[in-house]
Amino acid sequence: MATNGDPARATSFGSIALDYDRYRPGPPDEAVRWLLGGHRGVAVEIGAGTGALTRALVGEVDRVVAVEPDLRMGQVLAANLPGVPVMVGRAEALALTDRSADALVGSSMWHWVDQTRAVPEAARVLRPGGVLGLLWSGPDRSQGWLAELLAGPGLDQAALAALAARRAHRHEVVLPPDAPFGAPETRTVRWQLTVTTDQLVGLAGTYSRVLVLPEPERTRFRDDVADFIAGHPAIAGRDEIDLPMRCHCWRAVRTG
Repeated sequence: MATNGDPARATSFGSIALDYDRYRPGPPDEAVRWLLGGHRGVAVEIGAGTGALTRALVGEVDRVVAVEPDLRMGQVLAANLPGVPVMVGRAEALALTDRSADALVGSSMWHWVDQTRAVPEAARVLRPGGVLGLLWSGPDRSQGWLAELLAGPGLDQAALAALAARRAHRHEVVLPPDAPFGAPETRTVRWQLTVTTDQLVGLAGTYSRVLVLPEPERTRFRDDVADFIAGHPAIAGRDEIDLPMRCHCWRAVRTG
């Protein structure tokens, strides 16, 4: 499976790297520990962004190497975590030696890569017994009001359903029959975050379908989100909002 989505969307996040770092919450520790499968040696994080997962990895393993294709995102990560080496690179072509990692992990990024190239590259870099671990962490869109808010208030049900159908494939990981990995395992972790209205508006503005819009439309989107929050009976009038979160986790062990 090749890259899902167009290149403009895949590279749009660097334009708001500081906001991305500010508003995008990291995954829960429970999910990170499960992803690692007990490995505590060298963890390579692909598509590391501004370091939301990296922060958790630092406390769980002996050494973390972050790989990020967008220099703007990588610079924020390096400033946040000066002890973590940051390499410019992609999951499909890693400047790492063979069998040099105990874990190769990524957060909310696998749907942007060419899996036909990234899977063999992961197998090359991992030691036998190492784990390829992927997660997708964010607001739980099974909650109706959240799906509408993040998609864009005002969309009709048909448009919302079409967006949901496209997102349904984001968690797919395709291992070819000859890939040197054991049977994949999956797990879903749910939790809640408490956020302010401003934080929720900021979070809604960090998704790629918003970032590729012209600036006037992005401004209108943020205004619509604020109006939606102010008028929705589930959340209106609250100084703080309980935001339901969901993390879908996937892992497979390198064999051979």
